[in-house]
Amino acid sequence: MDLIVWRHAEAHEAEPGEDDMTRALTSRGRKQAERTAAWLDAQLPEGTRVLCSPAVRAEQTVRALGRKYKVRDALSPGASVADVLETAGWPVARYPVLLVGHQPALGGMVAQLLGMPEPACAIRKGAVWWLRHRTRDDQSQIVLLAVTCPDRL
Repeated sequence: MDLIVWRHAEAHEAEPGEDDMTRALTSRGRKQAERTAAWLDAQLPEGTRVLCSPAVRAEQTVRALGRKYKVRDALSPGASVADVLETAGWPVARYPVLLVGHQPALGGMVAQLLGMPEPACAIRKGAVWWLRHRTRDDQSQIVLLAVTCPDRL
């Protein structure tokens, strides 16, 4: 199973009293989303399921991809690593999954899957981490296929 993790692009800071879920992308964030989306569109396997947080900034990020996506509350800010893994169907989904969400849950999930201490994996805004689960010689393995960020595309 391929699991592609895309952190939302740069968003405006919350104003006092503003609901975190309504924060929108900055103009830089829109450019980051477009750049990363172009790269992803060329790379994603056929049949990839795209799942997104309901936060405005996450939906604006995924819309740059121009593919159908489904909103999942389990990917909201404050989600747990367990919520994110369950939503992805890891490691048994029969199709690739692209998750668009937030720190610290995405970084915590990547850290857990790669055997790193959980706070050790910070995912930059707009960045993509691509992992694959496979079985070799009856052993479960996690392979890191790619890591990129908008500034490198």
